[in-house]
Amino acid sequence: MTLAKILEAIMFAADKPVSIPEFCRILPDYDRGEIQHALDRLKSDYQTMNRSFILKEVAGGYEFRTKAEYADYVISMLRTSPSRLSRAAMETLAIIAYKQPIIRQEIEVLRGVDVGGVLRTLLEKNLIKVVGRKNIPGKPLIYGTTSRFLEVFDLQDIKSLPELKEIKELESDEDWKEPFNTEFNQERREKTTASHETEATRKIPGEEAGDEKVHGAPENVDPGENHSPSGS
Repeated sequence: MTLAKILEAIMFAADKPVSIPEFCRILPDYDRGEIQHALDRLKSDYQTMNRSFILKEVAGGYEFRTKAEYADYVISMLRTSPSRLSRAAMETLAIIAYKQPIIRQEIEVLRGVDVGGVLRTLLEKNLIKVVGRKNIPGKPLIYGTTSRFLEVFDLQDIKSLPELKEIKELESDEDWKEPFNTEFNQERREKTTASHETEATRKIPGEEAGDEKVHGAPENVDPGENHSPSGS
């Protein structure tokens, strides 16, 4: 029985990532260095074997995870749809992740809307938690992210979040938008042309400005002339 196999058994039985301190507690006969070395070797072995799952370091611990290309089959087996967050929830969660610890009033200043309902949703999904109360009048609750947040977003720790400047650079890069802009502009031109053609077909010849008919007057007759009945 090797240390690597013991670690495998523990991780397969665990329902959440197992941290190094937890391994040390379970395996007092092994020191931290031995456990870390065995985990690194396991990670390398699973990568080499090219299996449908990998050993991943996430949320401060280690766990086995299926590769993304097999997600559809796993979802089918579980007979469930992937849980999705609304745009409002994602924006609020992003603010908490980058600005934590943070209170509700500060979030609402940044978003410009009430976030009470969104906070309840994020708490129910265990993506955020109350970490204390701020020492100001009213002692509002302070929010932060959870280890579940790290698991869901495949982060080793909160420091693994992308830098804000990286996100801003991505948002300022217009190159990726060009194909969509070109297609949109072409479609808009086609619609405008079609609209003009439709309007043209609706016009009655002779009714353009400066070429109006006088209703009730015979054609080719000057309505200003005084025509008397024949024989008068």
